[in-house]
Amino acid sequence: MRSLGLDVGDRRIGVAMSDPLGIVASPLTIIERKNDIADIEAVADIIRRNGIGHIVIGLPLAVDGGAGMQAEKVKAFANRLLEVVKVPVDFRDESFTTVSARKLMMETMSKKARRQAKDDAIAAAFILQHFLDEQCR
Repeated sequence: MRSLGLDVGDRRIGVAMSDPLGIVASPLTIIERKNDIADIEAVADIIRRNGIGHIVIGLPLAVDGGAGMQAEKVKAFANRLLEVVKVPVDFRDESFTTVSARKLMMETMSKKARRQAKDDAIAAAFILQHFLDEQCR
């Protein structure tokens, strides 16, 4: 069963997907945010086209582990998505995933490529991979 990882931001949604066995997460795409209806339909379309059976959404928690305003926005987005698709959702702390994504980009991409690239889908892959690794233990 494939899982989908989401890094939901105000301007973009990073999307990652697992392999069919649920072992490896890979960056899939970035959805440029327009409005909730269009954004949710774009995610729902990916879910339908790829037979997604589970969603993992990064939750931006504060250093003390509490949920701030951005975490509430992400939860509200997830609730609206669940009105459209009936797929189980898990939340995972997304702390440092963007930092990890940028570090990976620095190590693997040329300076020119980095200027044009966005780290959202890579961050989503980190979120999803952490979840997949937890499931294997």
